[in-house]
Amino acid sequence: MCIALLPATVRTFATSSCFHNEQEDRLLTEVLRGQTESNGFAAMAPAKEKKPVAVPRPSASVLVVSPNNQILLLQRVRQSSAFPSAHVFPGGNVSASHDGDMPPPESPDRHVDNEIYRMAAVRETFEESGILLARNNGFGRLLEVPEAEREEGRKLVHGNKMPFPKWLAQKGGRADIEGLIPFTRWVTPTNVPKRFTTQMYLYFLPTLNSTPITEATANDDEAEVRIPVPTTDGGLEHTTARFLPASVWLRLAQEGRIILFPPQFFLLHQVAQHFDNLPSPTAYGSISREPLPREELEARRKRLQDFVQTGEPPWTEKCISPTALPPRDGKMRADGRAVLGLNKPGPELEAANLGRKGIAEQCVLVEFKKEGPRKLAVISREEALGATAKL
Repeated sequence: MCIALLPATVRTFATSSCFHNEQEDRLLTEVLRGQTESNGFAAMAPAKEKKPVAVPRPSASVLVVSPNNQILLLQRVRQSSAFPSAHVFPGGNVSASHDGDMPPPESPDRHVDNEIYRMAAVRETFEESGILLARNNGFGRLLEVPEAEREEGRKLVHGNKMPFPKWLAQKGGRADIEGLIPFTRWVTPTNVPKRFTTQMYLYFLPTLNSTPITEATANDDEAEVRIPVPTTDGGLEHTTARFLPASVWLRLAQEGRIILFPPQFFLLHQVAQHFDNLPSPTAYGSISREPLPREELEARRKRLQDFVQTGEPPWTEKCISPTALPPRDGKMRADGRAVLGLNKPGPELEAANLGRKGIAEQCVLVEFKKEGPRKLAVISREEALGATAKL
């Protein structure tokens, strides 16, 4: 399909690390065609010839959890070629010079969590937010680097003037790759020219210690580490960097005040179920503003950590390549939203026949607008496929 004729934000979603057989590709094309025509854009020209399928580029992204269980999002610059103006998790492409060499494109291991993906996740988080997910070589505490040195390091690493592991070593630290918890993988479908295989992670910064220092034990020392305030990269790729509760980010997106793409919305929805004590799964506006004691923060983290180990396969191994699904009556939804299925892992992993799967029980609803995805919601697959015109 002719990606160039889509609105920039829709084009970004179609080419992002997240949508495989020819039937599904045609369905996705028709969904996007209807959206662009309804928004006043010219219809997409029919493809003249089938181009070779692009090889997914390895990338990594992190849901960084603050000491009080909030999630870090960065707002992309309007000129960005990926997710313009959207709020995203810190992350980016694997770099051989910084992170190491990936398995070859034909290897299924290219789509498996490894130290290279983890190094990329730590490096990109540092480059984009200034937060260093690294440990001191001496005591194993989170590595603390003065602000001026951190900012200099961000520029050196981003400009490829010094390998990230070497810079860390000079500061007496190492990337905390053991602290990263895999939390799904997203693979772009074959109907677009630019594809990614993106490993998502959770990373928990230490909770704040509410007890006096004199009463703290040795195991509580980590809580006294100063966590730097996230900052932008000077406007190179992002304009804002901020921690907020998962439910607040979701509510802001549903109110149209920020742009979230389906992968970010879906994962924030999962986090909110364990962090925000909601009366119902989508009651994002009902989150309490009362501060929580450290014990409760830790208990909620434990629930999320236990959750990602559940399922078949577990959430640490789920691989998702979204596909547009039709309602059972064959009609488009009256509200203009597309239904994205999340159960398939992408053609490379399907061909490998390794049993990799996504999420069969849930779908994402989304309306593609000129400015970006709107009216996002996470619903059950049964509800999505059973939708009628009056919905």
